Amino acid sequence: MAIKSKCVASDGKRVMTTEELKKWLKKFDTDKDGRISKEELRQAIRSTGGRFATLKSWRGLRSADVDQDGYIGEEELDNLVEFAQKHLGVKIIHF
Repeated sequence: MAIKSKCVASDGKRVMTTEELKKWLKKFDTDKDGRISKEELRQAIRSTGGRFATLKSWRGLRSADVDQDGYIGEEELDNLVEFAQKHLGVKIIHF
């Protein structure tokens, strides 16, 4: 389930819309509870070939999980999008 973005910027970042990234992340919601756990985020990062997936998933959860319930809910996905741009090699484009 790697990110299948057809576009890669000159700096090597995957180029996608916010909605494409959110849709891709939701594929890793293995228990279908509508939230992304640290383990699900780790699997997503690992699927991209990303290094240090455990550390990045922990940092991503801390960054995005505003209510500190241990999960990234639908309303917190925008925070995770920001994290992905800064730390996961993703460039978000807006149409």
